[in-house]
Amino acid sequence: MIIVRDADKDQHKIRNAWLTHVNAGTLPPGDHGVMEINRLLSGRSEEEDDMRRWAGIGSAVALVMILVLATAGDALAHCDGLDGPVVNLARQALAKRDVKIVLPWVAADKEEEIRKAFDLAVAVRSKGEKEKELADTYFFETLVRVHRAGEGAPYTGLKPAGLDLGPAIPAADKALETGNPQELLTLINGKIHDGIHKYFVAAREKKAHAGDSVEAGRAYVNAYVPYLHFVERLYKDATTPIAHGTGEGARVESGHPAPATEHKH
Repeated sequence: MIIVRDADKDQHKIRNAWLTHVNAGTLPPGDHGVMEINRLLSGRSEEEDDMRRWAGIGSAVALVMILVLATAGDALAHCDGLDGPVVNLARQALAKRDVKIVLPWVAADKEEEIRKAFDLAVAVRSKGEKEKELADTYFFETLVRVHRAGEGAPYTGLKPAGLDLGPAIPAADKALETGNPQELLTLINGKIHDGIHKYFVAAREKKAHAGDSVEAGRAYVNAYVPYLHFVERLYKDATTPIAHGTGEGARVESGHPAPATEHKH
């Protein structure tokens, strides 16, 4: 356990150094300091021990994890919310009578469908308040449905405004609005560090007694496999490009056999 505590101290030193660097405003321009962040957290310093290096891996994939979080689950729900970016832009398009505002949110081969729906909505919404409400809703639903189809996701209706999207999506939007990813990086990096630490400690503790008995060996395997899968998932997220239209398909993870252990008699 002394090794783990020393590693925690090292990690706090790295993260504090990074935060100091950000607050001082000395991150390189253009890339928001990504290269410098990776340098601080990649474990390249001579006094870095093995524990600091494994935690550094989690920090290195933080930027990719941001993309993963922004393209699955709650992110897709974000797009079909009445206060989401798609509907908000649809309101602007209707108000300005400019369909081009929303066309970037649909595939090129679906543009004609959106143009027709837009023209119909514009023609009807001028008839009265009730007609306007119906026309707007019709256009919102059509646009969101087509957009979600492009994501490989089913359309399940417009969602009410104010839904809890969790911390990651608002932080990602705020980073783009302010041009400063500091809060987003801190959030994601902290979760990665905590996750690796949690699974590592559990596996390390069980490994120390894995050879005592069959039961102890099984306890180690039950801690080792989640630890391995967690790290593997991070690595896959770091090395797999995220493209528009990836949908909500379940992740397929390859299994790894746990190492054999000797049992004392």
